[in-house]
Amino acid sequence: MELAKVNIEELEALLRQAGELFQDREAAGCVKIKGEADYVTEVDYRVQQFIRGRLEADYPQVQFLSEEKTNQEIDKSGLVWILDPVDGTTNLIHDCHASCISLALMERSEVVLGFVYNPYSEELFMAQKGRGCRLNGKSTAVSRAARMEDSLIAIGTSPYYKETADKNFDIFKRLFLDCQDIRRSGSAAMDLAYVACGRLDGYFERNLKIWDVAAGMLLVREAGGSVLAFNGAQAGNDMVSDIAAGNSVIAGLLTEEYL
Repeated sequence: MELAKVNIEELEALLRQAGELFQDREAAGCVKIKGEADYVTEVDYRVQQFIRGRLEADYPQVQFLSEEKTNQEIDKSGLVWILDPVDGTTNLIHDCHASCISLALMERSEVVLGFVYNPYSEELFMAQKGRGCRLNGKSTAVSRAARMEDSLIAIGTSPYYKETADKNFDIFKRLFLDCQDIRRSGSAAMDLAYVACGRLDGYFERNLKIWDVAAGMLLVREAGGSVLAFNGAQAGNDMVSDIAAGNSVIAGLLTEEYL
């Protein structure tokens, strides 16, 4: 299947329709504990079921990888949809309005299409490989910050891995003393989208799953930014990654001086 055969407008409409499910507070209150600080709600399942049903009907040749399913059968050398039905589930449970849907299309282990949709703000970010990043149809770009002291940096606390807290919070303190300020949204996909439109100058977090970041990494890169592993190499599409994102200067500073 060629990327040109994907109907972008229909996918955007699908995400907007799925986003309406976030408003069901009763379903958001139906919570299952998967692990330490790791939750899933009835909204997660309903959003996944709704999107998966449409994708499998419209694109039966494309595999489906998602947070709320087993994925042992996935062949990453083929075509794969990557879905996080609710990125920021803890926020959803508390009605914090900082949750989103993340959907990406991967071809031969490379993400070629990505969407991040915030149903509360009705902001839809979309990027196609080689064609830039757009927010509700308008082109976006990463910030031009060139110094940490001019930067607003988003952090991720890796809440499922609290054994990393001492190491993480030492980095947070050093960074806080050097930058303008730090932020913590609780949604990796949203933080990457905000880097892609210049609202944030950088973002980093450990132990992120592919469904958290596949779409967001493409957004940042197509907006002119960089997404790096903590060792400074280009971040790939592994099932679990530690990433730092920003414009090329800020992403480089994060990996070289803090991570």
